[in-house]
Amino acid sequence: MPERSYRIGWMLMNERMGYKQQGTTLIEVLVALLVLAIGLLGAAALQLNALKYTDSSRLSSQASFIAYDMMDRIRANPDADYSLTSLAAVTSGPNLTVPRTQDLYDFKTNIQTLDPVTGDGTITVDPTYKRLVTITVTWSDARAANPATPLQTFTVKSRVAIDAKVTQ
Repeated sequence: MPERSYRIGWMLMNERMGYKQQGTTLIEVLVALLVLAIGLLGAAALQLNALKYTDSSRLSSQASFIAYDMMDRIRANPDADYSLTSLAAVTSGPNLTVPRTQDLYDFKTNIQTLDPVTGDGTITVDPTYKRLVTITVTWSDARAANPATPLQTFTVKSRVAIDAKVTQ
């Protein structure tokens, strides 16, 4: 009685002749290459996102450093008026003999180094509320998570005591 088989023609013929499939077919190779390509694209996207967030984090850290540096300078010279509405108000250059002028010039230079185009900073001193000082640093971070609103802001607030030894 002849052997029954439900396989398609060429496979049945190979089996009768004693041949078995060896190696890989072109379709298997193409599928493997497709899986590899998708994996490599995923790894590249992961690397690009890591680079984007690292750069954004670096800018935030620098803005934090600039704001806290200025707060320390205000604490070191609490009797001077450091109020500043914009960096454009800092017109004079460096002046080591007047600490306030030098501090504001350094504040402006640091922010312009952070972001030369849109970087800005403000300092608000509220004398009625126990000398509450608010320092704000603004910069553009177009590579951040939300490029629709690229302006980022870092704000620090602290009270600064007036030196009791100095007469006003």
